[in-house]
Amino acid sequence: MQATWLALALGVAVLVLFQALAGPLTRLLAGGEGPVAAAGEQWLRIASLGAPLLLVSLAGNGWLRGVQELRRPMRYVLAGSLVSLVLCPVLVHPVGLGLVGSAIANVAGQAVAAALFVTALAREQVPWRPRAAALRAQLVIGRDLLLRAVVLQLSFLVATGVVARAGTASLGAHQIAVQLFFFLALVLDAYAIAAQTLVGQALGAGRPDDARATARRVTWWGLGTGLVVAALLLALRPLVLPLFTDDPAVVDQATVAWWFLAAMQPVAGVVFALDGVLMGAGDVGYLRTVTIGAALAGFLPLSLLALPLGWGLAGVWTGLTLFIGLRLVAVVARVAGDRWLNAPVTVTS
Repeated sequence: MQATWLALALGVAVLVLFQALAGPLTRLLAGGEGPVAAAGEQWLRIASLGAPLLLVSLAGNGWLRGVQELRRPMRYVLAGSLVSLVLCPVLVHPVGLGLVGSAIANVAGQAVAAALFVTALAREQVPWRPRAAALRAQLVIGRDLLLRAVVLQLSFLVATGVVARAGTASLGAHQIAVQLFFFLALVLDAYAIAAQTLVGQALGAGRPDDARATARRVTWWGLGTGLVVAALLLALRPLVLPLFTDDPAVVDQATVAWWFLAAMQPVAGVVFALDGVLMGAGDVGYLRTVTIGAALAGFLPLSLLALPLGWGLAGVWTGLTLFIGLRLVAVVARVAGDRWLNAPVTVTS
């Protein structure tokens, strides 16, 4: 309940922030006034209405995952996603709302998912009153993960701003590739969720050998799945890419990013799996430092250099690939040692 209150408060703060800064932010990312900036501002103002709903759903995912209940969150998220999936093409094309239609579809789907999670919470018959001590404790626990997420999202924002200045074809191609990247990250993150729960259980019960065995197991599963995903991306590119666009310029640029997207999947599979291992062990401070360091040393510099040096989309995606590679080295080195086995445990049986 306290996580839900916290999510609602943070969501409202995000909503207010985006409503106030939608214009300046989109103009900054798009490189000034123009149709891209105007469309982006309109989309952001509507889409940001879903911020409180999205964060409430994430809180619901968190408490259900903590009690090892994974089926209900899947059903709730799929229900919301299905609403968005059906509404988006209808609102964008037949209804004719364009980009605004996709934002409305997103908010509608997020509202359905949030309502399902709140209903599930109400059935638990927990006290609804906010408790300041519990809220403070959750903020402290989440501080490192929040900093990690902020730096990661800022890196992607900078990359989008760089690509937007390279032209609309590059921007469209980048958007296609980034959405696929996030989609595949969520797929591979399934191993991280399992690892987080199982490692937390093992360490909470005083079984470090089981925790290490779990780490080895999810590493191999992450690597294997990443290889399969990479092969499918390469094999299905001629079929999948035209589903997004028939613009030859966008297809040409997206093909460039596609090779990077496929190449990083095996590495990402291992990184995401070991992220879950370290989260289950409560080693979030190390994950924060690694993510910030990899972003500052790899992703951001190459993204910023891509435009003046004429590297374009390839430069930005080289930065993202380096970002994933640096994280791989760091998490493998950490899990190979013993310090993570003694970190404060965040999930217990």
